[in-house]
Amino acid sequence: MSELKYRTIAEIVSDDISTASVFKKYQLDFCCGGGKTVENACKKANINVDDVVNDLMNNKSKNDAPNLNFKDWSAEFLADYIVYVHHTYVKQNLSIITEFAEKVASVHGQHEPRTIEIAKLFSNISSELTSHMAKEEGILFPAIKAKEADCNFQLDGKTLALIEDEHEEVGTLIKKIQELSDNFTAPEWACNTFKALYFKLEEFTNDLFQHIHLENNILFPKVKIL
Repeated sequence: MSELKYRTIAEIVSDDISTASVFKKYQLDFCCGGGKTVENACKKANINVDDVVNDLMNNKSKNDAPNLNFKDWSAEFLADYIVYVHHTYVKQNLSIITEFAEKVASVHGQHEPRTIEIAKLFSNISSELTSHMAKEEGILFPAIKAKEADCNFQLDGKTLALIEDEHEEVGTLIKKIQELSDNFTAPEWACNTFKALYFKLEEFTNDLFQHIHLENNILFPKVKIL
């Protein structure tokens, strides 16, 4: 349906999470930049919008995750899902990826200086996300649950705006890593640690984009209308 190009990327992914694979294929942002229509996003990226629409219409992939109806979940349940699935994943992988990144930068940094920059950027991501998740788990998500339960608890709009700004900052950092790593493509001479680093970075990026998408495009709009 040609009207797909007039819908925002966030709307399409919210309706069917499996379409995220299509936008990832064309490197179209479906989390922080998900508010753009497919047509406008394609114009900015100099991509043929008809190719994207055709892939969306013929999308059969469900990726590695089931096509869950996140929009039908309560805000409280969705917040718990984000913590138990995405926060847990981040906490389990930050130290692993940091160790890989520092080792690769130490061994290969002299002849591949981009690895040094990648290690620095991921260190910043680690610090940002550690602080960020603490705010969500300690302040924002309890407030969302209290609000949904009709408790006498005020949800601070400034906190919500801060969280969204932090999403944008982390998204920018991970995109820089994606560019520096040639879209997580290890060189032919790469050692196993180098290959493992890029594999984990790609996996981490995919999880992060869905994580941010669930918050920015599904959870937060629910909160604003509770």
